[in-house]
Amino acid sequence: MHNREKKILAVVSDLFFSVKIGEAAKKAGIAIEFVTNGAAVMEKAKDHPCLIIFDLNFDAAEPLRLLRALKADAELRKINLLGYLSHVQADLKQEAQATGCDSVIARSAFSMNLPQILKRHAGIP
Repeated sequence: MHNREKKILAVVSDLFFSVKIGEAAKKAGIAIEFVTNGAAVMEKAKDHPCLIIFDLNFDAAEPLRLLRALKADAELRKINLLGYLSHVQADLKQEAQATGCDSVIARSAFSMNLPQILKRHAGIP
């Protein structure tokens, strides 16, 4: 079964994670699109992806501002938002959750569970 109709956006700048996310999505048959600026995120979100992944340390993309904007938009607030960060960044984790990030997980857990995360959000058993 191909799941190309299910799309995931990734707001990620780190090449290692971009490759890892891209490979996991390809294996699962899920379309993935990488975006690196706020205007592109807001525009692409209008296509209602099943998930938007944020590297919460990608400061140039202003992830906390984007999280707030997505949750403030009545049309976009139902999109699942997942952020990942270093496990020692407890303050950033709390701030991301307070701004509306649906899930915030440690970078290591994200990396280890990436195939299952993508499949779950795309509705693949």
